[in-house]
Amino acid sequence: MTTILGISAFYHDSAASIVKDGEILAAAQEERFTRKKHDSGFPYKAIDFVLKFSKKKLSEIDAIVFYEKPFLKFERLLETYVAFAPDGFIQFSKAMPKWLKEKLFQKNELINSLKEIEDFKIDENKIFFSEHHLSHAASAYYPSPFNEAVILTADGVGEWATTTIAIAKSNELKILKEIHFPHSLGLLYSAFTYYTGFKVNSGEYKLMGLAPYGEPKYVEKILNNLVDIKSDGSFRLNQKYFKYATGLKMINQKFENLFERKARNPANQKIEQFHMDIAASIQKITEDIIIKICRDIKEEYKIENLCMAGGVALNCVANGKILKEKIFKNIWIQPAAGDAGGSLGGALQYWYHELGNKRQVKTNNLDEMKGSYLGPEYSNEEIKKQLNECGAIFEELNDKEIIDRTAQSLSNEEAVGWFQGRMEFGPRALGGRSILGDPRSETMQKNLNLKVKYRESFRPFAPSVLADEVSYWFDLNIESPYMLIVSEVKKDKIYEMTEDQKKLFGIDKLNIKRSQIPAVTHVDYSARIQTVHKKTNSRYFELLTKFKEITGCPVLVNTSFNVRGEPIVNSPVDAFNCFMGNELDKLVIGNFYLDKQKQDPKLKKDYSSNFELD
Repeated sequence: MTTILGISAFYHDSAASIVKDGEILAAAQEERFTRKKHDSGFPYKAIDFVLKFSKKKLSEIDAIVFYEKPFLKFERLLETYVAFAPDGFIQFSKAMPKWLKEKLFQKNELINSLKEIEDFKIDENKIFFSEHHLSHAASAYYPSPFNEAVILTADGVGEWATTTIAIAKSNELKILKEIHFPHSLGLLYSAFTYYTGFKVNSGEYKLMGLAPYGEPKYVEKILNNLVDIKSDGSFRLNQKYFKYATGLKMINQKFENLFERKARNPANQKIEQFHMDIAASIQKITEDIIIKICRDIKEEYKIENLCMAGGVALNCVANGKILKEKIFKNIWIQPAAGDAGGSLGGALQYWYHELGNKRQVKTNNLDEMKGSYLGPEYSNEEIKKQLNECGAIFEELNDKEIIDRTAQSLSNEEAVGWFQGRMEFGPRALGGRSILGDPRSETMQKNLNLKVKYRESFRPFAPSVLADEVSYWFDLNIESPYMLIVSEVKKDKIYEMTEDQKKLFGIDKLNIKRSQIPAVTHVDYSARIQTVHKKTNSRYFELLTKFKEITGCPVLVNTSFNVRGEPIVNSPVDAFNCFMGNELDKLVIGNFYLDKQKQDPKLKKDYSSNFELD
C-alpha cells in the first residue's frame, strides 16, 4: 500500500489531496476551513482533514509531493527582471529577500510546516516536487475515463509555462509543446478582468458572465494591438500594453489610452455598455485561440479524447464552444482545474508517472473523481450537535420526508440552503453545499443575487438537471457532471425576444422572461449545465426526481452555498451562520429541516457586507 499526500500552496487556492494506490480518497481547499477566500497559506487544516479521512498519520505517508518547482519559478522571476530591467526594480527588490530566505529553499519550509502538524523526523527523500503544468496535466488525465488523450493546460503562469500540450497513454504522460511567460492566455483574460473592475484571480468568471450582455466590438483593436494569434492558436502578447511582468498592476497607461478609458473603479463606477462590449470582445478572442489550438492538436495527433486543466479550463463558455465544434469525440475537464487541483495532480503523477504503476480505466465510462465529492462529511449526530450549539430550531425528518418537504419548498419558489454528504472539491457547488431554487421563477435570479448572495444582479445561475433529461431541455447530449460546459436551452423551451427587447441596455434584459426556466437562462439563451447522477449523488438525484414529480420540471437552480466573497460553507455551523446572514427561506442539512421564520431573531447576522466583494 502506497499513500501519497499532494500539496499546493503559497500562491492562491492552497489545497491538499490524498491518493492511496492510485485511488483518490480525499481532497479539499484550505479556504473552506479558514474561511478566507482563496487562502494561499500552507494548508494545515486541509492536510489535517485528508490525513484523518484516510486514517493515516503524517509519519505513515509514503511520499509528499508539492505541485510545482520553486527553483524554476525563481529562474523565471530572475530572468524576467533581467529582460525587462530597469522596469520592475521595486517589485524585484521586494520579492527577492523572501525568495532568498524562504521560497527558494521550499523543502525546508515544507518540512518545518509539516512538523507543526506532527513532530517527527521527516525523511527528506520522501518529499518531491512536480512541475506546475505537469501537475495540471496529470490532474486532468489520470482521473479521466480515457486510456489515451491529448491534454490542454492553460493558465496564468506556473514556473515558465502558460499553455502546454501533453500526450498521455496508459500511465505515461509527456508534455510536448509549451508557450512561455510573459505570453499567457490566462493573464490576457485577467488583464481585462482588472480593466473592467473585477478582482484578478477571482473575478474572471464575472467577466465571462458579463460577456453575453455585450457585442464583440473591440476584437479588431485587440488583435491589431495586444495579441498576435497564429493559425495553430499559438500567440504572443505585446508587452508594451501590460505591466504584470514588472509591476503590481495588470495593465499600463498605454492600455487605457488604447481604449480611451481608465480601468473601471468598482467603488464609484457602474458597469456600462462599454464594459459589456469589452467583456464580449476578450471572451470571443479567448474562444478563438482555444478553438484554433484544439483544431491544430487534433489534426497533428489524431487522438479523439481531450482533457483540460488550468484556470482557463474553468471558462465553461469556451469549453462549450469546443464541444459544439465537434473537434474531439470526447472531452473531460478536471473539476478542480485551478491551482487547488495541482495538489491532486502532483500526487497522481508521482503514482503513475514516476513510480510507473499501471492504470486501469473503468469500462462503465465513469471517471475517478467520485463526482468531486471529496471533502468532509458530517453524520446526523454531528449535525444535530452543532445545530444545538448554535441555538437553531429544527425538525428531524426521515429520508423520504426530507426530500418531500424540500421539493415542496422549492416548488413554492423558496430559496433553500442544501447541505448534504461530502463537500465538493473545486470551485463549483454540485449539490453538496448548494443554494437551490425553482428555475421556472421569473424573480429567482434577481432575488438570489441581490438578497441571498449579495452580489451583482447580472450574474447567471446554473441549472442542475437529471442526467437522462438533459437533452430534452438543453442542446447537449453528453454528461456534464462538473458544471463546466455551457450549452443553449432547447429552442422549444425558449421565448424569442422582440426587436425592441433586443435593443434594451444589457442588464435590462434580465427582466425579460427568456424561457420556461428563466432563472437559469442567460441573456444569450445559454446555461452552465450540471447533469446529476444517482451513482455519485443519490440524495440530490432523489430531490430532482421529486421536484419533477411535483412540477414536471427536472431542473433546479444550483449556486454555491455562500455569500459574495465568502468561501463555500464547510461545516454545519458555517451553513447555519450563512443561513441566518441572508434571506434564505429554508435550510436542509442532513436530515434536519430549518425554517427561517422559526429561528430566534437574536441569531440573525448581517452578511450583506461581512465579506469583501470578490
